[in-house]
Amino acid sequence: MPQYKQLGSIPAKRHIAHRREGGHKAEGIYYEEVVTVGGFARAYSIVYHLRPPTRVTKVEPAGALPLEIVPHPALRHHHLKSGKMPRSGDPITGRVPVLANDDVVISRCRPAKPQAELFRNASADEVIFVHHGKGTLHTMFGPLPFRECDYVVIPRTTTYRIDLDGDADLLVIESIGTLTVPPHYLNPDGQLRLGAPYSERDFHGPTQIAVIDKEETTPVLVKDGTRLTRYLLGQHPFDVVGWDGMVYPYTFNADDFEPITGRIHQPPPVHQTFDAPGFVICTFAPRLLDTHPDAIKVPYAHSNVQADEVLYYVRGRFGSRRGVEEASFTLHPRGIPHGPHPGTIVASKDVKFTDELAVMLDTFKPLLLTKQALELDDAGYPYSWSDG
Repeated sequence: MPQYKQLGSIPAKRHIAHRREGGHKAEGIYYEEVVTVGGFARAYSIVYHLRPPTRVTKVEPAGALPLEIVPHPALRHHHLKSGKMPRSGDPITGRVPVLANDDVVISRCRPAKPQAELFRNASADEVIFVHHGKGTLHTMFGPLPFRECDYVVIPRTTTYRIDLDGDADLLVIESIGTLTVPPHYLNPDGQLRLGAPYSERDFHGPTQIAVIDKEETTPVLVKDGTRLTRYLLGQHPFDVVGWDGMVYPYTFNADDFEPITGRIHQPPPVHQTFDAPGFVICTFAPRLLDTHPDAIKVPYAHSNVQADEVLYYVRGRFGSRRGVEEASFTLHPRGIPHGPHPGTIVASKDVKFTDELAVMLDTFKPLLLTKQALELDDAGYPYSWSDG
């Protein structure tokens, strides 16, 4: 979770009347909403609205976003080329799921138009990696600007609208469990340790309140699992005058990740960026390569015994892999080895620095491909380690 933050107008203590003058109701108070994680046992924020956030005028079904999982006839490596996917939909409706299991759904989104209506994911934390583009995430916590290579972290149940400044290219990760900073990066006092690959200064939350005082019917599209529901609220939900706590959206830029390097090759856990039940997210950032005179500077061959490994390639030269391109996914599943392509070990001998940037997920349950993923799959990839 990010650190405690306070914005706007809040009372001196929790759960007491936050009084105002000239209010819309006879009580003359702002209306408290408590947003909690883990029941009431973990992080929370307390938000103060102009009107009760519970005022709903209509609830209606809005369809579904089914995951079209396809059977795996064989266990093999996959290379999914998503860079030329056609643009479609908006930042919500344009999402194309490619890989999923019970813990995570990984999608690509190349939106063609602005977001049509407010959206809330009721069953997953979201991480939107901004491969290309920039814009602003609008929530009741205030506007949050984002830029290229930002991870935009959106806690579940956060109602939001994404405004894009031009074209954008997005990687969307839905975490069924609560997304956190890796616990081993924190000292016993809850502060990021000296020596962690980032610090609190690298995390950016909203910096201002932007009250929308409109008593008008406002639709919100709510997703829980694959089901969609449209709630019509009696007012705009961003009618917030102040809040405090540790549950709010924030950004972290991949170029602010400080890689941990050594004389010999370091294992992928040193690149871990986020932690969640069932999977981790890592950032392979530009870095100095190993300095031992006999170091092998590309990753060693590896058998995933208890995890599936996904890399999403963002930019740069990918020293251990031939044939991948920007916006490629590679899936290396449990049970069969993967490693550097032929010739890459020798080619890396005199290289001192890598400019590659990639996002990696390791999942502890097998990942399943969607119907859309098969349309992106390079069937020859499993044979790409053969010299011939």
